[in-house]
Amino acid sequence: MKGFSGATEETTLDPTEFMTKPCDILVPAAKECAINQENALELDCKVIVEGANGPTTFRAETLLGEKGVIVVPDMLANGGGVTCSYFEWLKNLDHVAPGRMTKKYQEKQNMKILETMGYKMPKSSPHMKNLMGAKEIDIVYSGLEEIMNEATDEHWEYAVEHNLNFRDACFGKSIKKIHTHFEQSGLMI
Repeated sequence: MKGFSGATEETTLDPTEFMTKPCDILVPAAKECAINQENALELDCKVIVEGANGPTTFRAETLLGEKGVIVVPDMLANGGGVTCSYFEWLKNLDHVAPGRMTKKYQEKQNMKILETMGYKMPKSSPHMKNLMGAKEIDIVYSGLEEIMNEATDEHWEYAVEHNLNFRDACFGKSIKKIHTHFEQSGLMI
């Protein structure tokens, strides 16, 4: 953060010292095993949202759980990139950008709604941009939000229902889904 005008503090010696500053949400997003048994009890936060791959060790998560700190695991919090890669894969399979088939229909529906309400929007109106059909990026963000919210709700519910921490709920639910898939496919494991 050196040189960032909005920073209230900066360091170039040991950036990990910032992890012990009081905060509500800590987002370790750079290094594996950054939160470990040596520093876990020094953290002063309510929630850890793992932005990096594997930033919290098993022992650290156990200690944090005993302190009442919620850890949102990387497999859930850091899944947006993989989800968007999935969207790209679907787009490549279909050879059609998301929304291309429905954009004009959506625009016409928006205009019909306005006309039904008695409004006639001239094409030169600056408000026309708000009536345009969704762009590809809007559809990606919408789909990403839906998938991530659904996954979070589903795994949180599973965690509460089975008295698990968030990470164990993610693992348990995933294993259960794989088992169900194999069972429905006629394979047994």
